[in-house]
Amino acid sequence: LQAELDLFIDWFAPQLLGYAVDPALREHFAALSEVLISSALTQPQVVVHRDFHSRNLMCLNNGELAVIDFQDAVIGPITYDPVSLLKDCYVTWPRRRQVAWLTDYQRLLEERQLLLPLESAQFIAWFDLMGLQRHIKVLGIFARLALRDGKRAYLDDLPRVIAYVREVLALYAQREPALGAFGDYCDTVLLPLCIDQPWYRDPNTEESQA
Repeated sequence: LQAELDLFIDWFAPQLLGYAVDPALREHFAALSEVLISSALTQPQVVVHRDFHSRNLMCLNNGELAVIDFQDAVIGPITYDPVSLLKDCYVTWPRRRQVAWLTDYQRLLEERQLLLPLESAQFIAWFDLMGLQRHIKVLGIFARLALRDGKRAYLDDLPRVIAYVREVLALYAQREPALGAFGDYCDTVLLPLCIDQPWYRDPNTEESQA
């Protein structure tokens, strides 16, 4: 989990944004990482696909779904795959639909005795913080794919991922001081650098126009 998060510090901030990582960012990032990893390890651990999103689901002629690209499957947090799908890096769903689908999933898990009865708010918090960990990782991965591997099309999806990150940081800023501090730092220092990038756009504006 920490190695995944560190892609942000190694690739996104310094390599893509050209920002020299300073002690303040490292301090905020370390505190954020501690919260996110603790939340992930608190969850029930299950088989995790690790890349369970729309592009890895294929519709078969008989109406069933096939799942591809599962070679990196590991044991991990129970909300990792749901957040990969419901907060897809390539498709945006309204928050209310994400939560409704997640609630249905939680109920299904409990009915099948795969999850002990749990307050819905706790499961949603696990989901959101897991998504934050994943999307911070994705910022680093997409930056690396573009810069190291020449796959610059991934940059077009960064604004959506940034929006996911900012949403959760804002939602949990009061509950988790580390998230509030990291969010303030990102909005003040890193977001202006993102906005200056040729790949940046406001995903909220595009969605409202659509």
